[in-house]
Amino acid sequence: MQLENKVAIVTGAASGMGRAIAELYAKEGAKVVAADINQAGVEETVHTIKESGGQATAIRVDLAKREEAESMIDLAVETYGTLDILVNNAGIMDAFEPVGDITDEKWDLLFDINTKSVMYTMRKSIPIFLEKKQGIIVNVASTGGISGAHAGAAYGASKHAVVGLTKNTGYMYANEGIRCNAIAPGGVATNITSSLKQPNSFGLERIKKTTSVMPRVGTAEEIAKVALFLASEQSSFVNGTVLAADAGWTGAF
Repeated sequence: MQLENKVAIVTGAASGMGRAIAELYAKEGAKVVAADINQAGVEETVHTIKESGGQATAIRVDLAKREEAESMIDLAVETYGTLDILVNNAGIMDAFEPVGDITDEKWDLLFDINTKSVMYTMRKSIPIFLEKKQGIIVNVASTGGISGAHAGAAYGASKHAVVGLTKNTGYMYANEGIRCNAIAPGGVATNITSSLKQPNSFGLERIKKTTSVMPRVGTAEEIAKVALFLASEQSSFVNGTVLAADAGWTGAF
């Protein structure tokens, strides 16, 4: 029970890595606030947790809206009395567009969900952590945030920004009992590409050159184990860093 009596928020918890993280955290004793824009999916996650004897609360939230992102933090405190762990997992993909083809609308959407929402939730959580002199933030970035050739321009830039925000936060609050790290998953079997209807043909062709050397596709459960490590005392000396979980994919670059 590595997270016994801890209160954790997990965004994007309706499916994939978010659901796996929420379920594993609950199994390890955490009280979980599972958040997602997909209400039916996040309620199913909470139902599964409760059936297994865990504690969890579901909330539908559009993280692109600051007020909703902040209300999610308030809900955790109102429901469980505090917040100990924040996992920013929610995110969306682009369609592999290079910068010459990206639209203003797509660029703004990717940054609203992948980057600005992370800042919103972190900013709202920091005062809670500062008062307690402890707190853990786990941001789910991407190998696309440390490589230029794993996605399109908007997704890559949005995840590079998450990496920078993670490193800055880890350093800034290192003396305040707060740790902030990121996971950079490689190819993982989730539904993040389910909304990808018309991939950019030029971008997709370029991306194929890097995906062809991917050792294998990972599972959501494998990423959840990394998220557990970063949220537990097992990683007490790990702060302000990005942990690649990609079977060695970025080792080739």
